[in-house]
Amino acid sequence: MKIDLEVSEPVNFSSGDHQHLVHTAAIKGNTGRLDQPFTASSGDRVQEAVQYSHPRNRDGANTYAVQVSEDVTPSNETVNQSIPFENTSIRNDFIMKVFVVLSIQLFITAVIIGIFVFCEPVRKWVIAKPWFLYALLPAVMILIFVLACCRDIRRQVPANYILLAFFTILEGLLLGSLSVFYRAEEILWAAGATTMVTLVLTLFALQTKWDFTLLNGVMFVFTSVLLIYGIIALVIRSYWLHLVYSALGTLLFSIYLVMDVQMMVGGRYHYEINPEEYIFAALNIYVDIISLFIFILDLIGR
Repeated sequence: MKIDLEVSEPVNFSSGDHQHLVHTAAIKGNTGRLDQPFTASSGDRVQEAVQYSHPRNRDGANTYAVQVSEDVTPSNETVNQSIPFENTSIRNDFIMKVFVVLSIQLFITAVIIGIFVFCEPVRKWVIAKPWFLYALLPAVMILIFVLACCRDIRRQVPANYILLAFFTILEGLLLGSLSVFYRAEEILWAAGATTMVTLVLTLFALQTKWDFTLLNGVMFVFTSVLLIYGIIALVIRSYWLHLVYSALGTLLFSIYLVMDVQMMVGGRYHYEINPEEYIFAALNIYVDIISLFIFILDLIGR
């Protein structure tokens, strides 16, 4: 809007003082051509009106051509909303935290499994007390539910570390109880195979241009089908049925591992984990690796 205003004193256009000028200004026709352009509105910050000298004079006072635009003040949500991995240092610190926590988890789990496998009294006690294995299952599931669904708890220090340590110990006890039914050679082969698969899939997740984070819905469907298939395999005692089940489980959690690594890395992928959720990211990758180990161990044992 082009208007001619008589300005007798400086006006702060960014504070809204120009409103009374708008109401009292007379909108002029196109009687003269302005030699200077108007300012352009960027739309994302508070606009400052820039004054340009007009060639005509009226009553001895300078006349200015002014463009007045509405003040657009960004809301607090817009200011506070930022990309989680916008800063490279934040991303690197987040990835470092996840790998440190994950390494400690895997080390604790390996030590506990080693005690169950190579300590003969413990091995015999677990075989004689099958209730110990079944008692660990609900405790592990409850802790997974708390860490996965209660966001405030897993972000609160040191409660998140305590719960994660408790979950890791219970998971190690559960895996140790399962491992007593296999030979030590089979467990070592399964551990080595899981390590190789994890390294290869992690490198693949970091290098590939395929975005596996878009497969959340598809993976949920496959997981539901695998769960139903597992229930059927418990009822029907068939060698080939169990073999196919273990192979499908290995494939499924391999894809989960790639997807969770890409969500941890973030950046060019569709979904990414918030930098404050390093406990949740470590939990996801840890569960993927442990599930891979269980299915690979079952394949080798068969």
